[in-house]
Amino acid sequence: MNNPSLELSLFTNLLLLLVFSRIFGEILERFNQPAMIGEILAGIILGPSILNIIHRTEEIRIISELGIFFFVILAGVEINIDEILNSLRGKNIIMPVISFILPFVCGFGVGILFNLDITATFFLGLCISITALPVSVRILMDLGKLNTELGQKIISVAIFNDVLALMFFGMFWNNKNATLTIKSFLKVVFLSFLKLFAFIFILTIAYILVKKMVQKGNYIKVYLDKIVSILKIKEPLFTLFFIFILVFSTISENLGFHFIVGSFFASMLISESLIGKENLHIIQSSTSNIAMGLLAPIFFASIGLETNLFSLTNLSLVLVVLLIAFISKIISGYFAGRMTGLNPTTSLTLGVGLNARGIMELIIANIAFINNFINIEIFSILVLMGLVTTMLTPIFLKLLFDYKENYQ
Repeated sequence: MNNPSLELSLFTNLLLLLVFSRIFGEILERFNQPAMIGEILAGIILGPSILNIIHRTEEIRIISELGIFFFVILAGVEINIDEILNSLRGKNIIMPVISFILPFVCGFGVGILFNLDITATFFLGLCISITALPVSVRILMDLGKLNTELGQKIISVAIFNDVLALMFFGMFWNNKNATLTIKSFLKVVFLSFLKLFAFIFILTIAYILVKKMVQKGNYIKVYLDKIVSILKIKEPLFTLFFIFILVFSTISENLGFHFIVGSFFASMLISESLIGKENLHIIQSSTSNIAMGLLAPIFFASIGLETNLFSLTNLSLVLVVLLIAFISKIISGYFAGRMTGLNPTTSLTLGVGLNARGIMELIIANIAFINNFINIEIFSILVLMGLVTTMLTPIFLKLLFDYKENYQ
């Protein structure tokens, strides 16, 4: 299908994207599926795959990047670092490591098997290894299992998978222009690790300072409230919050990493114990309104715009990627669970619970595509993988939880 796309104005494009993404998102929500799927489907329908009404423009790309920025921040603010660190102490650290490395190796192997270039092979492995944290949270909430011991394990491992994925992605981004000779590669890897350790060091210092401030009581909250009361500008708290985030985003970019790496980790440092429950609620509410009400739907719809189903000509590659994505994640979760003392059914449930992609996987795939690291076919395959795994995971997970309750 090569019909010429209509040349619509930016605001007409945004109007269509927002209306269609909200309508399809609402439909999918009513079928107990994440709205994200409907939003992507809206973009696929409006884009080159079907109607070809809207195509990606530079303006839409910039707005999509803002959507990425806000969505990553919203995900980070909702994460409690201390709970995650505590849940992964001792041998439990095996879970996120195995559930990330094994799928990454399998995805990398698929790329080699199909003679993909090294960059596409890397992103294939990386996207297969990711678990979609917000999607996992939503699925477990719908099943009423979020606050169970197994539910918390799934969330902890999903968060750690996202952290590892961002670190891997950051190292790639740091070296995206490197010449791949043995000598230069070793030099680049060494420098990359130095920058990575520098970034981790900065984050660790920030985390320690935050912990010390929290131990002093509500010192930061009181000081913050005083500043907000003195300032005459509108929404000063929101401004101060994003200044803090942008500082880490800037540090991240200056070290050679992508801005989402700094944004994600900086937002994780903001907690209720640091700035107070009311202030945190204001920040979350304001960020959510912008992200979920406008920017995120447009971002996911733009992913649909960039997806071209007619580019999926290598059906063998499509089927193998989908199969490997399912099997590698489930098997890695199963073995990780068994190695940490979980019974077979619980271990299998853990593996299935880690299988949903979307969100972070789509964000990284989108960045890779718009920067020409992967072609339209690989991008479309990764989008399809995110959709299929996200839709099937809650079905299998419900069956396993029901089995555990009825037969164990």
